Amino acid sequence: MEQQKTNTKAVVSLTLGILSLLVPFIGFILGIISIVFGRLSAKEIPQTGEKGKSLATAGLICSIIGIVLTVIWILFALLGIFAFTTFETEIQEMP
Repeated sequence: MEQQKTNTKAVVSLTLGILSLLVPFIGFILGIISIVFGRLSAKEIPQTGEKGKSLATAGLICSIIGIVLTVIWILFALLGIFAFTTFETEIQEMP
């Protein structure tokens, strides 16, 4: 009996999706690449009969969450920089 092969793009999508959660800044780029691989594998799996649909789905979910977290992290960083520079300017203007 022959085992079904797991779709390689689905594995790549899951791996990059998990990395997008763990690596700041670069996680945004990894998340986008993971979404591309996840979509490609989701289209390819029914045609080839390979396993890995759940891996592709998990990769898509992880990458979307990773992108959202990266964007939130960047917004908080920009907000902190803006708040600090505004506060510093107000201190310098005090008599």
